[in-house]
Amino acid sequence: MIQNKKINIEKYGFTKSQKDILNNISVDLKMWNEKQIEEVFPFEFEEKHQGKQLSKKIFEFLVDYHKELKNTPNDYKNFDEVKYKARKFEFTKIQKEGFGLGACPVASEGTRCCNLLTLDAVESCGFDCSYCSIQSFYNQNKIGFDKDFKQKLQNLNLDPNQTYHIGTGQSSDSLMWGNHDGILDALFEFAKKNPNVILEFKTKSDNIKYLLDNEVPTNILVTWSLNTQTIIKNEEHLTASLEQRIASAKALADKGVLVGFHFHPIVQYENYLSDYKEIYENLQEMFTSDEVVLISFGTLTFIKPVIKKLRKRELKTKILQMPFETINKKQSYSLEVKKEMFKHAYDSFKSWHGKVYFYLCMEDHSLWKEVFGYEYTTNNQFEDFMKNSYMDKITS
Repeated sequence: MIQNKKINIEKYGFTKSQKDILNNISVDLKMWNEKQIEEVFPFEFEEKHQGKQLSKKIFEFLVDYHKELKNTPNDYKNFDEVKYKARKFEFTKIQKEGFGLGACPVASEGTRCCNLLTLDAVESCGFDCSYCSIQSFYNQNKIGFDKDFKQKLQNLNLDPNQTYHIGTGQSSDSLMWGNHDGILDALFEFAKKNPNVILEFKTKSDNIKYLLDNEVPTNILVTWSLNTQTIIKNEEHLTASLEQRIASAKALADKGVLVGFHFHPIVQYENYLSDYKEIYENLQEMFTSDEVVLISFGTLTFIKPVIKKLRKRELKTKILQMPFETINKKQSYSLEVKKEMFKHAYDSFKSWHGKVYFYLCMEDHSLWKEVFGYEYTTNNQFEDFMKNSYMDKITS
């Protein structure tokens, strides 16, 4: 609860519900590195109001102060960056019951989904991105490896006449662990034996040594989640820098490996559009459209357990300092803000239109027409267009 010698919170007779809200506000202000409740508390209200009216006026004032901060674009200029010491991980082999191709874990009826299938050889991630949902489900310092992964992979029953798009970066980063426990050996062998599989490694690391040292099957795509260095520095802790990620992608592209980039999440802050545009332009200068198979856009989307976990950790972050709206039963930016950020991004890649596959990841149906000028009527149609586009580049 709120603790400060200058404020006797019990004195004002707040209800339990009000106390819970004020406690969340107090935690948020600390996380955001903004003025604390005791610094803005309206003691002067005691001269004009009493009893329930006083508590009501104070509560409304603090809620409005919190709301005003959420509606003001974030500014990281004076933000206290989180300092991390080297982390120690406990690696364990886990016995997972059953094995198969999982469905995208964040699919919902109101959003357009590409029906990505998932292979989770590793549970938990060694990075610590403030907005990531993985932290809500796993112990961050305990990394679990499926002890029977290779055998289970070999036993997968796939239809040779069907094209599969499979990702390995849902419950951990695809590359940060390298070939630990023979994971990449098994996945490379799987890709070679199944040319009808599009296998995507999604990462925020620069750990590409294994891929440089070995022949990479043509049906393996390596994709990087990119963000501005401002967001990487303050919110994507322990990950590779923007420069390192792009350099790694360039090294693999030069080797002939198809690469892709996910701008997810695009985060709104002071002058964010110009910062992102610089990245968009840089990519078009460094890579040819033949080297890049995909570009995706998405933004911050929270479920309540993640918000609760963030507040419990009291991590220094501004990621919750945003004007939440309920979109498809989750908390995110408004559709108008999303339209602005996604259309700006897509328009910035004009030289690659029609040459690289662009899509929105788990965003509302209505945004597609606004951003791209077209829309898919079903998830299956989206999936088919995506897979056909990827396969065209893989086989060309």
